[in-house]
Amino acid sequence: GDLHRHRAPLHVQSLAPLRGAERQLVRALTVVPAAAIILANIIGTGVFVKARVMTCNVGTPEMVLVVWLVAGLLTLTGALIYAELGAMMPRCGGEYHFLNAAFGQRWAFLYGWTKTIALGASAAAAAIICVIFLNDITGGALPPLAVTVLPAVIIIVGSAVNLASVRSGGNMATFLTSIKIGLVVLVGLGAFALGNGDLQNFSLANQGGTCEGVPDSAKLGLSGFGAAMLGALWGYNGWAIIAALGGEIKNPGRTLPRALIGGTLAVIALYMMVNAAYFYVLSPTEVASVPESSSVAGEVAQRVFGPTIAGVMATGLMLSAYGTLHTTLLTGARVPFALARDKLLPAPMARLSSTNVPATAIVIVGAWSIVLAVTGTFDILTDIYIFVLWVFFAMNGLALFVLRRRDPDAERPYRAWGYPVVPALFLLVAVYLLVNTLVAMPLRALAGIVLVISGLPVYAYFHGRARGS
Repeated sequence: GDLHRHRAPLHVQSLAPLRGAERQLVRALTVVPAAAIILANIIGTGVFVKARVMTCNVGTPEMVLVVWLVAGLLTLTGALIYAELGAMMPRCGGEYHFLNAAFGQRWAFLYGWTKTIALGASAAAAAIICVIFLNDITGGALPPLAVTVLPAVIIIVGSAVNLASVRSGGNMATFLTSIKIGLVVLVGLGAFALGNGDLQNFSLANQGGTCEGVPDSAKLGLSGFGAAMLGALWGYNGWAIIAALGGEIKNPGRTLPRALIGGTLAVIALYMMVNAAYFYVLSPTEVASVPESSSVAGEVAQRVFGPTIAGVMATGLMLSAYGTLHTTLLTGARVPFALARDKLLPAPMARLSSTNVPATAIVIVGAWSIVLAVTGTFDILTDIYIFVLWVFFAMNGLALFVLRRRDPDAERPYRAWGYPVVPALFLLVAVYLLVNTLVAMPLRALAGIVLVISGLPVYAYFHGRARGS
């Protein structure tokens, strides 16, 4: 049975003919919409706001750009790992299958359990950011009740859109991604072409910027660099999301690696360009003095284009936040669907609709997101989730080594470039980030561990029930 394949040979376990509910999934996503889903999820609001904090962290424009580049290259190493694993196991649920093949079903379930709970927090946060930008567009005219209720409405709309076919979901992601890229290009190229900037800004350092909300312990030196890296990695977060749609990608052996690597390289280029544009228009001290409630991109747009285009940009930022919500709901529901298909969550979550999407899982993830948005508890989960996310990133990096050793002859349509050195670097940095979080923020890290462990009794219940059936 399916539940007893804990460590079956990889060619049996992960490359077997698709069965049951997954056989009905439609492989409709090609390279462009697959890459668009990655870009739509990565490019949220971080690239528009993080330059302020990062300037306070490391002091100079050159160091800010170095941090963005290093974080981008680290993200690329992760993309190379996921490209190999995803091409080997192109199945709905992505990492759930990678970890199952390498470490057994219990660890795979704990990943899926944690991901399902925390995805609601990510969706809730994106919906609330949408409303914040909408309130900015209206000049703060939204009544308090609307500010509370509208995130739930946005989540309902996003869930409804994702109940359509995966092809239409991919097309929507492509449309939203074009808006996100347009925003970045508008600010980046517009600043260099029309801004009355100064290349001398790149030789300056932050001198007396207000650095609102940035503690002294996160300024300059190794601690400042580490804090800036966390900010940049948050800006790149979302690169692995396409793995969850492995069962719905056309020609996955070619499409997944191209989308992952191409999408990540595109984001690195866009991020480097727009951050250089910020410092061309604003001095590092001016960047560091941007209010916490504003975005650096908005300040640059205001100076370069005037208030009209800056207002248009606020609308673009709102759509950008919605794009993140859309892809979170699109991909996130595939994880509990994969668990339910293996009888590790309630059976209704494994059902497909007439449009061949896991409709019940989408509705449940959406409902959970609404609960977190209305109660405001998503903040706690998102803080905890960053630590847990890197636990599973590290485990997936280790899975590549385990599977290369255990199943050297398994079919690998794509092999990670630079193996074993490049994946080893990714693994080492992931371990460093985890240890650093344990030391610097032990309560958050321990809470993350508790969140993972809380899945053990749930696994025991469903696993035992499935064995007894």
